[in-house]
Amino acid sequence: MIVPLLVGVGSGLSLIVAIGAQNAFVLRQGIRREHVLPVVLICGLADAVLETLGVAGIGFLIERAPLVLEIVRWGGVAFLLWYAWSAARRAMKPAVLVAAGEGAGSLKRTVLACLAITLLNPHVYLDTVVLMGSIGNAQGDPGRWWFAAGGALASLAWFFLLGYGARALTRFFATPRSWQILDGVVAVVMLVIAARLVFGGVGV
Repeated sequence: MIVPLLVGVGSGLSLIVAIGAQNAFVLRQGIRREHVLPVVLICGLADAVLETLGVAGIGFLIERAPLVLEIVRWGGVAFLLWYAWSAARRAMKPAVLVAAGEGAGSLKRTVLACLAITLLNPHVYLDTVVLMGSIGNAQGDPGRWWFAAGGALASLAWFFLLGYGARALTRFFATPRSWQILDGVVAVVMLVIAARLVFGGVGV
């Protein structure tokens, strides 16, 4: 069932290859060479599980549970604002910035932050569960499961590429000024996404 598999890969990549909170987080961890494997596995496997749930029909229920999406929406807004503030604070204090690979944060804190960025964004449910689930179910049986496999493959491949490919940028980020720029961009991205959730709801 090569066609559903390729459709799954293409659909998955079209949804995740974009500037967003999750990709910005993975990129920063990759540049720092800080707990990269756990981060890319969490992001990739979370997408794979949610896409599979969507293909299994859970997306139908989520579409009809606006209260759940609202709770996730405002939790996501709160987390994004906190993360934006943290990034902005780092950008404004270049003296405390370190080169990649030094002063690594704890694994527990990194994992919790990664889970929050991944699961407190209502768009992840709309994209992976609802949208991917809808496209996948249109493939029929057993095509929808090949579609889910393609989506999972796309997610894992993308996050591994982003996380480990970011190491090529390590030389550029050897100075505090470069980290200021990156953290400034991350702060802006987080604020924009938070604003879209506040003013546009989960359907933007």
